[in-house]
Amino acid sequence: MASTDFEIAVIGAGVVGLAIASRLSKLHPNIVLLERNEKYGMETSSRNSEVIHAGIYYVPGSLKATLCVEGREELYAICKKNGIPYARITKIISAGAPEELSKLEGIRSNAAKNGVELQELDARQTKHLEPNITTFGSLFSPHTGIISAHGLMDYYYRDARQNGATVQHRCEVIGIERTSSGYSITINESGAANKFTAEKVVNAAGLFSDRVAASAGIDIDAEGYRLRFCKGSYFSIAPSKSKLISRLVYPVPTKDSLGVHALLDLGGRLRFGPDVEYLDRNELEYSVSDTKKNIFLQAIRKILPAVTIDDIAPDMCGIRPKLRSAEGLAQDYIIAHEKERGLEGFVNLIGIESPGLTASPAIARFVEKLLYS
Repeated sequence: MASTDFEIAVIGAGVVGLAIASRLSKLHPNIVLLERNEKYGMETSSRNSEVIHAGIYYVPGSLKATLCVEGREELYAICKKNGIPYARITKIISAGAPEELSKLEGIRSNAAKNGVELQELDARQTKHLEPNITTFGSLFSPHTGIISAHGLMDYYYRDARQNGATVQHRCEVIGIERTSSGYSITINESGAANKFTAEKVVNAAGLFSDRVAASAGIDIDAEGYRLRFCKGSYFSIAPSKSKLISRLVYPVPTKDSLGVHALLDLGGRLRFGPDVEYLDRNELEYSVSDTKKNIFLQAIRKILPAVTIDDIAPDMCGIRPKLRSAEGLAQDYIIAHEKERGLEGFVNLIGIESPGLTASPAIARFVEKLLYS
């Protein structure tokens, strides 16, 4: 086989691409990580809830469930070993009305199928943990935590670089062509088109992973790879009310969403979010509209009634890459070695939304097995 410039090209330096580059570069240092922005992790990876998920809600046997549960404890170990800020803060899923109590058993049963233990708490026990919330009973998750997403990405980045990986920012992949020795990749750098070659390609381009797949000749509509951008906004709570909750508090989820929930960060700041807003066009639009204030207040007060309109303010938002079925339901991750399409050595990761951060070390291991086993 003719030689290539790199053994592996990883497209996208969000938390998942960084995790893949970190893992693969340990045995395959001739790797390049390509990022279209001026710094790694500037899109979905830096605009999320920074939660280490337990693996409660995902369909048993799905990649989301399996990789979340595998990745969770590995992520805690990585944080502890490498000084990445985190806290096993725990979480409760609270029934805010009596009619929601019956839904908690279904959640607990689903979590158990994923190997996740939840503790059932009555209203009194829940109030003992969170005296300021409205609750009729809850499920307690001891495995849920919070993490510094930037701290994790910094670790993956440093590790990949120390292993010998090349990281190239401000370059966008605009073409991928199969060759006898691997792939010819065309990138746009400040308006100039340049090419290089790689034996293997990993598409971890997040919000734009469907476009990268299309550039390799895959019909993304026929294959169900087309993404929809889903915007989630957050509102912050005034510091005077931020100590009213001491852990993550989630409502009983709906079919479409986990619901606007209470989130604490490592600095003790309290936020609520995200909501769900599908964008008409797949564009990066990060404003948080003040017109959502009353809708957010209603959702917040169902959990924390002491909050008033003067206590909340627009905070930040993120955009998630959603795969949707014909019925409109959220889909599982697509992590596929495309060799059956004649693309040997090409791995697509499409629709890697939450719990992608939690699952990142397990996703990296999964990709390694697809390529090298």
